[in-house]
Amino acid sequence: MFIAILDFSTAAGDRVRALAQLESERPLVRSMSGNLAFRVYASREDDRTVTVVHEWRDQSSFSAYLASDAFARSNAVLRPLVTEGPVSRRFRAELVESVA
Repeated sequence: MFIAILDFSTAAGDRVRALAQLESERPLVRSMSGNLAFRVYASREDDRTVTVVHEWRDQSSFSAYLASDAFARSNAVLRPLVTEGPVSRRFRAELVESVA
């Protein structure tokens, strides 16, 4: 499994637009081959920070996402809004168990 966690900040007034952009692409990202999860979070600590958690079957699936139109569209909207970051941490992980 490949996990990417993206953190970035916007001006407080721009965060709603950033969240809306990410949410608008979510159904497409979720339908991409190898995508296991795509979650978008607004920080509860401040009114500027956004976190995106990606889970992918493997790094090549994530790389295909980075080359996708969905990523390009979000990048075009988000880049001008970002005031701090972005910081993307990427991990190779092994699922030990999934408990329901």
